[in-house]
Amino acid sequence: MRLSYYPGCSLLGTALDYDQSVREICQKIDIELVDIPDWNCCGASSAHMTDHEIGMRLPMRNLVQAMELGHDILVPCAACFQRLKAADLELRKNSAYWDVQDYSPDFKIIHISTLLAEDQVLKRLESQLVSDLSRLSVACYYGCLSLRNPKITGAPMWEMPENLEKIISSLGAEPVSWSHRTECCSGSLTMARPDIAEKLVADIIAAARRAGATSMVTDCPMCQANVESRQQLEEAVEPMPVFFITELISAAISGNYPEKQQKVHLVSPAVLANVFAAGGRKKEDSP
Repeated sequence: MRLSYYPGCSLLGTALDYDQSVREICQKIDIELVDIPDWNCCGASSAHMTDHEIGMRLPMRNLVQAMELGHDILVPCAACFQRLKAADLELRKNSAYWDVQDYSPDFKIIHISTLLAEDQVLKRLESQLVSDLSRLSVACYYGCLSLRNPKITGAPMWEMPENLEKIISSLGAEPVSWSHRTECCSGSLTMARPDIAEKLVADIIAAARRAGATSMVTDCPMCQANVESRQQLEEAVEPMPVFFITELISAAISGNYPEKQQKVHLVSPAVLANVFAAGGRKKEDSP
């Protein structure tokens, strides 16, 4: 399988480890990623909140570049995914208005969790697993942008998604049933209104703990950074680590969780490190 790849800005900066784990996993399961040549920022979220035209033209340029490659486009960042989907819909309706000629691509724009939750891809992943994560109780957190508005994202189960749960279960971990998996964490307001971000994050963390989770997993770099950084908890309560879904897959495939990866977290990821320190079961030994 060959896919065009749009990493976006976050995956080359604050979420560099997310990009690395995506590339590592795809290589393991024989998915070739072809970076979109000379890709640019998609404008999320400052551009489209400020100027509609700029917010459209930035992702449109990436789509035109990708059209020349002719592959489906893989997008790990939820914000980038939504901006590319919005631009694609606009171009398919009215490409002449935007001075884009012959826009009739055959590609699909695919978010990373949608790809990884496909049955054939899950089978490939499971064949590569060295250890399971059976000691891990996880709250799967989707946030907003990969699901809503469904008229843009095309998400078939935007209120009751299940892709992350399917992936987590395939790793042997336990996805908890909880109330806040699609609630907004206020990532776009985290700098302008940290008070709002802290309140929403506190509600999300409290809900995850009530459900019995010891960690969270997401597929959005903005959510990951915001939920880890905006936890304002009492001293007696341990903060909750937030993992990227690809980070957990990479750990299960390699059979360890290296110290250099642990250092990129703002909240200690000891709960995952302890799974391997305690001698996580080999996948083939799991019941």
